[in-house]
Amino acid sequence: MGKAVFITGTDTDVGKTWVSVRLVKLLRERGLNAVGMKPIECGSYDDSRALQEVSAGAGVTLEEVNPIHLDEPVAPAAVSVPVEIRFEDLKEAFDRLAGRADFVVVEGAGGWLVPVDSERTVADLAVALDLPVVVVAANRLGCLNHTLLTTGAIRSTGLECRAVFLNLFGPEDLSQQTNADQLAQRLDEITLIDHDLEALADVCLS
Repeated sequence: MGKAVFITGTDTDVGKTWVSVRLVKLLRERGLNAVGMKPIECGSYDDSRALQEVSAGAGVTLEEVNPIHLDEPVAPAAVSVPVEIRFEDLKEAFDRLAGRADFVVVEGAGGWLVPVDSERTVADLAVALDLPVVVVAANRLGCLNHTLLTTGAIRSTGLECRAVFLNLFGPEDLSQQTNADQLAQRLDEITLIDHDLEALADVCLS
């Protein structure tokens, strides 16, 4: 079985898919049979299709990339018609991909504590898959609070938080000049990566 990492975000729309797709692409350019996986997607298939497209050389189907798709663009727990989501099935789907690939980039749904059902969250899915975690954070005002809360929650599960990736996009604000320095003082052993995908690939493979 190859290596893998679980990509989560400090919020929705922080660039998880952007990072996940480019990480798969970069690993494939390095000669690895890397694939992407989006275990649960709500709303469109956009994220899953992007991951399938960048994994095309591995011959994966959309269903393999995205085993569970829910039509409504809300948290899985909030869909109007409840759907049973079996983590055992998602773990089996992951294992099948990992058995064929050198590396699997698994993208979560929304942020770390998005509810999957009445009792479980995306964090529980990451625990079920037992993968190291990379946090994608938008480098903007609010980044410090969101990132420290998320990394603290990851640590509480016992999973390894391998890195925080500061993703730079959107309007420039003054906090972008100070966020990396402030986080570096507070993340202890977690690697902080300031918008450097090559560095992220290195950390994921370490």
